[in-house]
Amino acid sequence: MKSKFFLILLLLILSTGTAFAKVVSQSIAYTEDGVSLEGYLAYDDTVSGKAPGILVVHEWWGLNDYVRSRAEQLARMGYVAFALDMYGKGKSTEHPDQAAAWMKAINANMDQWLKRAMAGLDVLKKQPRVDTRRMAAIGYCFGGATVQVLAYGGADLKGVVSFHGSLIPPSAEQAGRTTQAKILICHGAQDPMNTPEAMTAYVNAMNASTIDWQLIVYGGARHSFTNPDADKRSMAALAYSPSADRRSWQQMTNFFNEVLGDEK
Repeated sequence: MKSKFFLILLLLILSTGTAFAKVVSQSIAYTEDGVSLEGYLAYDDTVSGKAPGILVVHEWWGLNDYVRSRAEQLARMGYVAFALDMYGKGKSTEHPDQAAAWMKAINANMDQWLKRAMAGLDVLKKQPRVDTRRMAAIGYCFGGATVQVLAYGGADLKGVVSFHGSLIPPSAEQAGRTTQAKILICHGAQDPMNTPEAMTAYVNAMNASTIDWQLIVYGGARHSFTNPDADKRSMAALAYSPSADRRSWQQMTNFFNEVLGDEK
């Protein structure tokens, strides 16, 4: 009798299609301007049909386990996520001086910054599971600035979300013509890497634009508030905030439901 019960239970589980639900992940090699890069793709293989694609851009530390975990988290939500590589295959570090040097080598040239980010977006677009009509991007720290650059550069994205990224105001041309994506900025009120003057300049520039944007500020939150390892970096500017992390992810979820549609 007991064996019959378990057989029926197994058949019920199989009929729901959830028995073997899992996130599938793989590394993908690609190049940009002769530089060898390697990103990280994640998706739920039980999702039928095409799903929205989400580009994920790493912090200044490089493509590490933290950003891979975010890609997997998005995959469990039904998205196809690709964590791109902005520095080069295998380039990740725990040392702020090295991270700063790699970041500056990219963001010192706006055209190159955009090209490197677009190369990762192109990889995501080529994935057969991705609905290229519904794509968005998220980024952390340096990655948060990068997704703003993508938006201003006219990337074919419905929306971008910056988590504790630098506040980058658009140029006059970007403010009125090239930017298609809606923008969500999730910012820590006590982030010392963005001065009050920089925030004022950003808000003024965005108000003067035709861009659909929103800025959410989390009280008490410092830079890198979404990263549980932030407190291990021995940098006073960085601190993890569980509440700001949770709330900003929920704001992102609401934003994606709006710009990508509820269906995944």
